[in-house]
Amino acid sequence: MSTDRIQHEIEHGKKISANAESVWNWSSPAGMVRAERRADFFVSEGKIQASDKVLEIGCGTGLFTKKVYDKTKAQITAIDISPELLEQAKVKLPEAEFLVEDAMNMKYDDNTFDVVFGSSVLHHLDMEKAMTELFRVLKPGGRFVFAEPNMINPQIFVQKNIPFIKKMLGDSPDETAIVRWKFKNMMNKIGYKNVNIFPYDFLHPITPKPMIGLVNGVGKAIEKIPVLKEIAGSVVIFGTK
Repeated sequence: MSTDRIQHEIEHGKKISANAESVWNWSSPAGMVRAERRADFFVSEGKIQASDKVLEIGCGTGLFTKKVYDKTKAQITAIDISPELLEQAKVKLPEAEFLVEDAMNMKYDDNTFDVVFGSSVLHHLDMEKAMTELFRVLKPGGRFVFAEPNMINPQIFVQKNIPFIKKMLGDSPDETAIVRWKFKNMMNKIGYKNVNIFPYDFLHPITPKPMIGLVNGVGKAIEKIPVLKEIAGSVVIFGTK
């Protein structure tokens, strides 16, 4: 990650720190439902257990750190480049260790963690460099699981590729999204095994509360339909070292 890119992310974290979870669309009624489902994916696909030593990258305000901890009681180390966001995370979950750290160049020894996870973080980074570094710190047989925006989704495509819309919607300057077959090829090249990337999530965060159940149910049905599922809003990425 270049110095400029790191600085952009630090500045972005400072800019949104007062209402970060709203900017990220986790604070609305539909956003809360989406967050709970995403946390369930982290636990189930990462096979996170209480005995695991877990690393979360790009933890932000600690929203998913707390959800995963509450579901597993695992030992979690959580890192982010933004001191302002980490201060909120420390208040939210005193049981975890929160550190200012660049996910591209971490201080941890090789083969340190059983599981690495993150929510909407890889698309802010030099993804190949990030996944190479995460490969280094994962133990042999260790698991990884991430949820990221899906570039094939029409709204995401516009948001990530048209600069004034990107700025208007609160994105940082360098962030992009995941094209799942390209990302899988990169993961295989690095040396990851059992890589699986699936599109999910048709529940838009602005869905009115009375409509959440219906929209969520229809969305989960669409996730099972070939071709149509490809335009889901997010992808889950998981596998092993």
